[in-house]
Amino acid sequence: MTMAMTMAKTMAKTMAKTMAKTPWEVVIGLEVHVQLATQTKLFCGCSTQFGAPPNTNVCAVCSGQPGVLPVLNAQAITFALKLGLATGGTIRRRSRFARKNYFYPDLPKGYQISQYDEPLVEGGAVEIWYEGQPRSIGLTRIHLEEDAGKNVHLATGAASLVDLNRAGVPLIEVVSEPALRAPEEAAEYMRTLRGIVRALGICDGNLEQGSLRCDANISLRPWGQQALGTKVEVKNINSFRFVQKALEYEIERQGGLLTRGQTIQQETRQWNAEGGRTESMRSKEEAHDYRYFPEPDLPPVMIEEGLIDAVRAALPELPLQRRQRLMEQDGLSEYDATELTRESELTDYYSRAVAAGALPKRVANWMLTELLSRVTDARDVAQAPVAPAGLAELLGLLESGKVSGKLAKEIWAKMWDSGRTALQIATEGGLFQQSDSGAIEQAVRAVVDAHPDRVADYRAGKTKLMGWFVGQVMQATQGKANPQLVNTLLTQLLDG
Repeated sequence: MTMAMTMAKTMAKTMAKTMAKTPWEVVIGLEVHVQLATQTKLFCGCSTQFGAPPNTNVCAVCSGQPGVLPVLNAQAITFALKLGLATGGTIRRRSRFARKNYFYPDLPKGYQISQYDEPLVEGGAVEIWYEGQPRSIGLTRIHLEEDAGKNVHLATGAASLVDLNRAGVPLIEVVSEPALRAPEEAAEYMRTLRGIVRALGICDGNLEQGSLRCDANISLRPWGQQALGTKVEVKNINSFRFVQKALEYEIERQGGLLTRGQTIQQETRQWNAEGGRTESMRSKEEAHDYRYFPEPDLPPVMIEEGLIDAVRAALPELPLQRRQRLMEQDGLSEYDATELTRESELTDYYSRAVAAGALPKRVANWMLTELLSRVTDARDVAQAPVAPAGLAELLGLLESGKVSGKLAKEIWAKMWDSGRTALQIATEGGLFQQSDSGAIEQAVRAVVDAHPDRVADYRAGKTKLMGWFVGQVMQATQGKANPQLVNTLLTQLLDG
């Protein structure tokens, strides 16, 4: 089956699933704002550091003082080119900035410097993996723009303050085609995009700090209708779960209105996480409302072929490519490979553990259970107290039968807390698995002799009692007996 046929099949499956939930076809497009990981702002030398005291990373340029001129940050251009090339977009050799005019307290100049009719990148696609199949989500454009400041509303409601530290921070806006058909798919698209920008090193992907924010456009239409329905925009969503929840709420809200014969108001709404609902903000603006015109203080951006070639040559392996490699080379399941490539730190840890001699499947299983249960964020595995080589050593002991699965978890906990190696802990604590058939047989016979009633039940057909007998033997040997040998000896004795 060709890739195109596979994607068509996935789309049909998604549509069928959505049709089962609602009589309306859902059409979703996302505008994702990616904060670029530059040290300075887009048009001035102020720091982009997060968490600085309010209004300390501010100068005459980013605060909109009269008579100052913006100077473009070249690194921001390079970062935007990386994403454009990684998504297969067309790089415009000549692009330019425009003024987007609107009034808001956190916009000191009264306009935002953005790109409009001549964006840096046009087209391209984000390849996602959704419901077990690949899906290509087309992009309309990728363009550069500066961020606005931040309004801080006092809890008392007495006043709202303005912090301009974020004003002028470089963003790229990634605008998708209206090609998404389900809230879960939209959330997966955003996860995938975050993985790409982190792999490229152009954004830290920190949703809590606002490094990745999303505006979701959603409309409903009767199945089979070609014309789009009335579009509603939900602004500034900063988590994958909230993207999904906001869209689910809008599907229910808009679907209810349409079912009752009412019309959808074209508007901008915001997500109320505490209330679990979207709320109206204002009527939806159109492009002409912003009175775009070319930025007179900045020349056109001219991109040379040599820069494009250099950026393309330096592109790293992307998450979807990593995922495919782990499935093909290491034999990992679709689930394991997908989870291990969501964060580059996870992939790096896994690869180093395998390089140290551990079996890929054992590494994947241990990381997705024992390792991730001990960190609050998957990115924290890079600073885990147990290095990949340490995990490989532990899994080697487990694979060779020198320690049992239960003892391996006990050793792991001590490795995490003490920084000692698996071999040191197993040796000092006498935690090696017992494989002496004579000693284990003695323990097995003791358990069997002590429970004649259970033996009778087992021989009468209650074979599930085998697990109980194994547990009793393991308890008697303090978890040190080789479980396979215990099973073998119990089977011989009970069935004999």
